[in-house]
Amino acid sequence: MLNEEHYTSMQFERRDNGVMVVTFDRPEKLNAIDGRFHYELARLWPDLDADPTVKAVVVTGAGRAFCAGGDFSASRRPGPNGTEASMLEARQIVDNLLDCQMPVLSAVRGYAMGLGATIALLCDIVVAGRGTKFADTHVNMGIGAGDGGQVIWPLLMGVNRAKYFLMTGEHLPAEEAYALGLVNFVEDEEQVLEKALAVADRLATGPGLAITASKVPVNRYIKMISNLVLPLSLSMEEATMKSEDAKEARAAFQEKRAPAFRGI
Repeated sequence: MLNEEHYTSMQFERRDNGVMVVTFDRPEKLNAIDGRFHYELARLWPDLDADPTVKAVVVTGAGRAFCAGGDFSASRRPGPNGTEASMLEARQIVDNLLDCQMPVLSAVRGYAMGLGATIALLCDIVVAGRGTKFADTHVNMGIGAGDGGQVIWPLLMGVNRAKYFLMTGEHLPAEEAYALGLVNFVEDEEQVLEKALAVADRLATGPGLAITASKVPVNRYIKMISNLVLPLSLSMEEATMKSEDAKEARAAFQEKRAPAFRGI
């Protein structure tokens, strides 16, 4: 059962018809994910799924972004145990989202980067604003795209296209994302949440058992791919976190300069 008091990185709004709106709430950081936020994301989906009053979920972001990915700033908050976010939590975020029985929609405006893009694209239905930019930017920080991007991007757009975006970190505008199959709907910015809520209302008031029976087997297919890919991708991501390139990227980020990568 969802206890909203246990969450500090997001806000919750219970709407009519059993629709829950989850708003990532670090707008001053473009909703970037620090240790506490990462911890909460791992626990969010089972808590929502165990709440009998929730029939559909809409995930969105406060301010100018959906989620800018990992928070590499000097003021990162640690997780509840005082450590940085773990690879176990990274696995739980993906697995628990895919295991959700209810429909989960993302209403995406502004930047959806790194893990933020992964969360948006793992949702059952993606509604994006015309100004939205998707990217898996791990590589720009000298880190492998290990926290789910290697699972969902190839499934949605094809292998070679996905490898290009994962290896370059290039931004993908909403209209192109729609054309490549990543996005269900593209709307004007002010209509994004309204559109997502309209679809969520339709699903929340529909035949719930049949809707669950229609999405769960598809997510089981995605989970099969995840079970094959995610352990390797996370282990390789963890290894690259210790590389000289990753250290250089973090230093460059703090110093507001371009990194000088050496491939080591």
